[in-house]
Amino acid sequence: MQQPDELRLDRGLFPWGPDWMAGLFSKQAAVYAAARPAYPNDLFTKLAALTAHHCLAWDVGTGNGQAAIGVAEHYDSVLATDVSEDQLLHAAPHPKVWYLHTPDATPGEDLVATLGGEGSVDLITVAEAAHWFDLPAFYDVAHRVLRRPGGVIAVWGYNYRISPVEDMMTRFFNTTLPYWDPRARCCTDGYRDLPFPFVDIGLGREGEPASLDMEQEMSFEGLIGMLSSWSAVTTAKQQGVDLLGERVVKQLEEEWGGASLVRKVTFKAFLLAGTPRADD
Repeated sequence: MQQPDELRLDRGLFPWGPDWMAGLFSKQAAVYAAARPAYPNDLFTKLAALTAHHCLAWDVGTGNGQAAIGVAEHYDSVLATDVSEDQLLHAAPHPKVWYLHTPDATPGEDLVATLGGEGSVDLITVAEAAHWFDLPAFYDVAHRVLRRPGGVIAVWGYNYRISPVEDMMTRFFNTTLPYWDPRARCCTDGYRDLPFPFVDIGLGREGEPASLDMEQEMSFEGLIGMLSSWSAVTTAKQQGVDLLGERVVKQLEEEWGGASLVRKVTFKAFLLAGTPRADD
């Protein structure tokens, strides 16, 4: 598969313009790459077991490639797309992953063709990004490119619900509420209201996401890095409000248990997975 420089694949997925979406995450791209949690290997094993073939996967809104790398362990090749060039500059290289910067709008027909045509994709993954999409446009492309039968789409996310520091995280999250884009609130609500027009395969369905625990060892520095990467924190700073000022960081440090403490935490994530309806 050769990369066509003239095509930019995420066209139509972001109705407010891909430059807006790219700008939202470009400023904290390095922090994002260093601070965000890793996805569990058994998630990718479960998803791979559900697809009939393992030729091509598409990781949409790949960011720094966290999900794409996990998917690549089970598929011959992965096309990983994102609207943020800065995010992709921090993506982890992998011989099976083809990263594609997609800053401009592109017709769905071109997108389908670049992915190999209708019925060409075995697995579509969207990690911590689906709430930003123009979902009807995205789902239209997804229905067209997924293999039938046997193609699977999975979207998942996580938010401020982190055990065993739920109370601390909730208090900080409440200070960010005025600065979240409304679309991000679908994620903070655990994707319970996210449309998902696909057939249930036992890993969450529309209105009833499955629980997904993501365990990770985290330092206090890592916690602050993760909070710094939140889009609401960046938006607040652009408006002259530092949500992670010295006093706040000191309070978080005390609640965490000290700056040198490394804690085992569990992100309470959520997952929707399905396959296209036969009559779509």
